[in-house]
Amino acid sequence: MISTTTGSSTEVSTPSAERRRLKKLIQRLAVVHGEVTLSSGETADYYIDLRRITLHHEASRLVGRVMMRMLDDAGIDYVACGGLTMGADPVAAAVMHAAQEEGRAVDAFVVRKEAKSHGMGRQVEGPSVEGRKVVVLEDTSTTGGSALTAVDGVRAAGGEVQAVAVLVDRNTGAREHIEDTAQVPYLYAYSKIDLGVD
Repeated sequence: MISTTTGSSTEVSTPSAERRRLKKLIQRLAVVHGEVTLSSGETADYYIDLRRITLHHEASRLVGRVMMRMLDDAGIDYVACGGLTMGADPVAAAVMHAAQEEGRAVDAFVVRKEAKSHGMGRQVEGPSVEGRKVVVLEDTSTTGGSALTAVDGVRAAGGEVQAVAVLVDRNTGAREHIEDTAQVPYLYAYSKIDLGVD
């Protein structure tokens, strides 16, 4: 449990209260109705714009705490987290800061779509992932393509991928595709059913 001070009162925040609050913020701020084309090329009659959450002053902290708790509850052992830029970037930063609040050392990293053609020519930026247990993160996934690109990049850099974890699962086959292809567990904090989107 953590305590947060609001005005003159101190409010105790439990993991379940944080989870409920983040869910409400996602429902209020991130769910947009109307036909959209997703990054996968598929169309949907709603869009979950999670950057409105992962870059939000209150929600971003909750993202880190909820994702970290989910990974802990699943028994995932990791010392770094990150994913394909840019959807995963604020999620990884949130987890890194949430871990630091609890005295844990978890680094974040950024995966480019492909290695740079100049400089050090790296695809994975940040502290080295070589020989380290890592989690690949994503805000949401439709087909699993972005997460799998990140998994491939991290493995090529010597990282030991322990799991793929997303904030919101759209229930469109990403889980099955990622688990079959990458052979690692796929975890999600909320499903579209949890958010009342169907």
